[in-house]
Formats: sequence, C-alpha cells, structure tokens
Amino acid sequence: MKHYVVTGGAGFIGSNLIRTLLQLNAGIKITCIDNFDTFYPAEIKQLNIRDFKTNPNFQFLELDISTTSPEKLSGYIVEPVDAIIHIAAKAGVRPSTLNPMAYQQVNVVGTQNLLDFAQKKNINQFVFASSSSVYGVNDHYPWKEDEQLMPISPYASTKQAGEMLGHVYHKLYGIRFIALRFFTVYGPAQRPDLAIHKFIKAIVAGDPITMYGDGSTSRDYTFVDDIVQGIIAATDYKETGYEIINLGNNYSISLNDLIKAIEDITGKKAIIQQMPEQAGDVRKTFADISKAKRLLHYNPKMQLREGLQKFYDWFLENKSILSNI
Repeated sequence: MKHYVVTGGAGFIGSNLIRTLLQLNAGIKITCIDNFDTFYPAEIKQLNIRDFKTNPNFQFLELDISTTSPEKLSGYIVEPVDAIIHIAAKAGVRPSTLNPMAYQQVNVVGTQNLLDFAQKKNINQFVFASSSSVYGVNDHYPWKEDEQLMPISPYASTKQAGEMLGHVYHKLYGIRFIALRFFTVYGPAQRPDLAIHKFIKAIVAGDPITMYGDGSTSRDYTFVDDIVQGIIAATDYKETGYEIINLGNNYSISLNDLIKAIEDITGKKAIIQQMPEQAGDVRKTFADISKAKRLLHYNPKMQLREGLQKFYDWFLENKSILSNI
C-alpha cells in the first residue's frame, strides 16, 4: 500500500486531491496534515473532509508545519512514506502585504521542516504547490517556466523561496522535487476569500461585490479536478529529479467576463462596487502548459461555465453552512 502525506489536506485543493486518491485506488493510505488556520472558518474545512474522515485509509493530524520539528513529525508518522504532497501554506496575495513575517514562517520555515523530514525519513518524492504569482510583473504571455521571476507580493516571494529550497534538497540529498505552479484554481470547496466564491455568495444574497480596477484584469482560471490530475501525475513522475511545471488552463478570462458568466449561472445581476487596483495584484495571468503536457500528460478539460456551474451546485448544496460563516 502506498502512503502519501498530504499537507493542507483539509483545505480546498488538498481535500479534492484526497477524495480523488481514495476513490481511485483502495491501495493508497493518506496521512493528512492541517492546522485549521483561522484564515477562514474551520467549519468549512470540516465540511471538506467529512466524507472520508471514517475511511480506514485516512489518518488526520492536526499540526502546524511551521512549528512542528522534523523529529516530532517523525514521531507522529512512523511508517514509511512514498511521497509528500505539500499544499499547506498561508494563502492570499493581498493579506501577505499586511503580515509578511507570518508568511515567511509558514511558507518558508514550514517547507524547510518538511524537506528535513523527507531527508530524515528517506522520502524521495516531494510535490510542492507553488503559484503563478511568482511570475509577478511579466508581459511575456503565455508564461513559460523559464521566465525571469519578478514577484510583487510577500506571498509570491515565499513560493519562489520554496522552489529554491527544493532545488537545494534535490542537489544535497537526491530528493525528487516537483514544483507545480497553480493558476487561479476554482471549483467545489473553493476558499471563501477567493473571487468566485465571494462573488457567488454575494450575488445570491443580493449584496454588492467589490471589483478592484476596471474589470480588465484577467486570470487563467483552472478547475480543481484538472489541478488534481496534474498533482497525481506529478506524484508518479520519475524521469528527472527537479522540475518546475505550470498547471493552468492555457487561456485568460477578464474579470468583467467572469462576472458576466456568474450572472448567467445564478440568473441574478451583480451589484458592483468599483475600487482601485490592489497592491500585489498582477494585471494578467496566462499559463503555457506545454511542459505539463509533455512531462505529465496534463490535459485540462473543464471550460469556465461548466466549472462555475459545478461550484454553484456545490454552493447551493451547502448554502445553509456557507451562508452563516
């Protein structure tokens, strides 16, 4: 039985990944690490893992990776581990500008702790959730992995640091380190601070939404199921020892077009409050995914409107919980 450690496993992407792994293969054991960070309510994370908490192949550890030493972690996880899938992070570009030190502690020190744990336990496969935000100010669209990085937020700089730490541990200890740069992930269980979740919740309630800028900024929105397939492929990847790979959808949607699509899905008109653009936000994200296709056979399938409908269905199903949080 393969044994994967998934950090941030009660969060949006982590819980979708675990659900898929447990459904696909009864021969996989998951140790999920999460600390229920107060960035958003723990009730949502409990909802995320509700369906598989009783699965005998699922183990949950409530731990903070930034303060749990590799030695202590080895005491909690004594059996062999085939791969670490490190998704846990202090999230959010805008909040990182207000408390950059907290982001360093969780995203850099936490990653360091996990790499030290991997080295001590002889874990040779490490998949790291990086971010498209590392590209920063860059108009060479679509972005390729070898672009010069110009991050403009503390969050982005911590993700770049994580990629570099992985290179160090690959060179020193032979750990295979695969960094996946996620591009604006959405879908069921999406974090409540992200635009699609916030917009749908507000529009359904008849409340105004905040639009930063004139709506011309754009993002490469990627459905969570496509991201999960990329993560699983990276976990199985064995060809080279260190890679950085974009996981996006390979097209960019403007904020105005996103809002229009949400209005169509919900059948309600958005009440828009326009605000100035925010520090740390980039104008556009757009992934070149040719490397992911070549190395991981990555092939995103979900179109925006279908993906939005899937999120909206999930939101309505759990509206009684989500609306009171």
